[in-house]
Amino acid sequence: MENSSVRGVASIHSHIFKTGFCEELFLMTFLVNVYAKCGEMASARKVFDNLPKRNVVTWTSLMTGYIHNSQPEFAIDIFKEMVEVGGYPTNYTLGIILNACSSLFDIEFGKQIHAYIIKYDIEYDASIGNALCSFYSKCRCLDMAIRAFQRIEEKNVISWTAVISACGDNGNSAMGLDMFVQMLAEGVEPNEVTLTSVSSLCCTMQALDAGSQVHSLSIKLGYESDLPVANSIMYLYLKSGCISGAKKLFDGMNTVSLITWNAMIAGHAEMTSHADDSLSAYICGTEALKIFHRMQKSGLKPDLYTFSSVLSICSSLVALEQGEQVHAQTIKTGFLSDMVVGTALLNMYNKCGSINRATKTFLEMSTRTLISWTSMITAFAQNGHSQQALEIFEDMRFVGIRPNKITFVAVLSACSQAGMVDQGLAYYEMMKNEYKIIPVMDHNACMIDMFVRLGRVEEAFDFIKKMDLAPNEFIWSILIAGCKSQGKLELAFYAAEQLLELKPKDPEIYFLLLNMYLSAERWKDVSRVRKMMKDEKVNKVVDWSWISIRNKVYAFKADTKKHHNDEIAKLLVDLLDRAKAIGYKVETNLEMTVHDENEEAIIALEPAHAHHSEKLAVAFGLLNTSNEAQIRVNKSISMCSDCHNFIKFVSILTSRTIIIRDSKKLHKFDTGQCSCKDFGNLV
Repeated sequence: MENSSVRGVASIHSHIFKTGFCEELFLMTFLVNVYAKCGEMASARKVFDNLPKRNVVTWTSLMTGYIHNSQPEFAIDIFKEMVEVGGYPTNYTLGIILNACSSLFDIEFGKQIHAYIIKYDIEYDASIGNALCSFYSKCRCLDMAIRAFQRIEEKNVISWTAVISACGDNGNSAMGLDMFVQMLAEGVEPNEVTLTSVSSLCCTMQALDAGSQVHSLSIKLGYESDLPVANSIMYLYLKSGCISGAKKLFDGMNTVSLITWNAMIAGHAEMTSHADDSLSAYICGTEALKIFHRMQKSGLKPDLYTFSSVLSICSSLVALEQGEQVHAQTIKTGFLSDMVVGTALLNMYNKCGSINRATKTFLEMSTRTLISWTSMITAFAQNGHSQQALEIFEDMRFVGIRPNKITFVAVLSACSQAGMVDQGLAYYEMMKNEYKIIPVMDHNACMIDMFVRLGRVEEAFDFIKKMDLAPNEFIWSILIAGCKSQGKLELAFYAAEQLLELKPKDPEIYFLLLNMYLSAERWKDVSRVRKMMKDEKVNKVVDWSWISIRNKVYAFKADTKKHHNDEIAKLLVDLLDRAKAIGYKVETNLEMTVHDENEEAIIALEPAHAHHSEKLAVAFGLLNTSNEAQIRVNKSISMCSDCHNFIKFVSILTSRTIIIRDSKKLHKFDTGQCSCKDFGNLV
């Protein structure tokens, strides 16, 4: 409430006092209630303490005021005082105090209230049962929540909604949907809150068919224009990949709130993160940015949820220019100080390869959480600044922030990048012994990567045996790459057999193995891998790259034509000639040239004489940006070793920093060096 409202209440209070009505219980109880609604709990308590007598309504009004003003612990104290002086709570009072217990997650006192309810045999009452169900749900006791629901004699729509929400909040969406079906079978008509909860359950389960039926039911019951219902259904469509359904629903809304815009943007952001391939992610990301711009034109101001989603999208697209514009808006609107937005900004600069801006963002944070610290450590590790990553980790420990397993993945990755085996082993032991964190596959992958980078492949295999690991696809791929580069082909073939037994889903892995077998002229193995690809329905790898320049995103596909008159092609020919003059040698990938007359040819990428997509994107960037600008490219698959080597020479010839984020990792090329230390490409 505004200050004028508080002054008005104080004026009325003064008038009541002067006219001698200060002992009128009904009037003074109303005054307690009004002060509480104005947020003036000190005044409400003062009025309450000066009352010559009190009834249960007065006690309950004060408790309600404390809860609504986020002071549930005081509400519990008042309840205890009431019981001690012989006051008897009503069902409403008990519901209020259970709400306070929920806010504090005070399961023990809540159980005492439950015992009181059982003693007076009022569990069957709907309001009591609903309150108990919600209390146990928030305290993560789903079984008790369901029991409380089942004891209600006359279950109303609030009862059913409470138990459906309880199932969803406690990770049992399937049970929640079953409860909803039972509710309909018993003839209870859902309201807008029920439909919103059920839509959320469908979203969690990605149950598009069930969600579509809920959508139809909401239209039948007249809730299609209800914003929470429409938003939840729209988000379900987005998360399930039904973009057309979400867009149709969005375009048909009479009123579009900020929550609706945020749902559309966040839905596209999530689709970008979980897309099957980088091309689909690119399409979803660009659409999300268009929606964001539409929202701004509508006159609505973004909030912290909008900014965090848009920054996440800019990260995925490596769209630094758009990210910088969003950064400026966060400063202008005051949301930069929010920890979530600050961390999203840090991650955006990291993903775009701008480690200096990421560091500046981190240093300017007013508060730092474990997520902030871990993000900064990860940023340094991914950009090839291993020493700084470890220094930040030690700073984090010094200020008392306890690392988690994700933090240690970043730390071990930094050690791996720099080849610091002794430090890596020490941190690995620290994680297990000091912080009692059980190593997971990502930690072990970092350790194996570290040995392989240093040419100590046998030690990597020994580590697997010592730790009794069952390596995943990524680990076997690392071992194969390491064995190939060191000429230890028998070990590479052994690792390949283990990898094939896992029946990997990543098409790039099959092409890695094909090229290895082709190089060794192991034709039976070549045929076997090709047959596996057909059996597993492995799709052809699509080579796409895209670059963002002046708020526009330009996409390129691998080029099989020479395009003699094309400006990009001319620049690439010139760069190729100049690169050869200073030592660049073209690498030929055997799989590109081998054909089998008896089998349908499986082509991994375009022929060796063609330009892979990142070369086209880089050339376009060189032609359309200033000489000082960094080139930032996103690529749908991992870079081949030839392109990786070529871009290193381009960074020398043009004196440009070139950043390419492929499907495996970030590559930052500067003066002929890459942040991945030339170990980033497996194919």
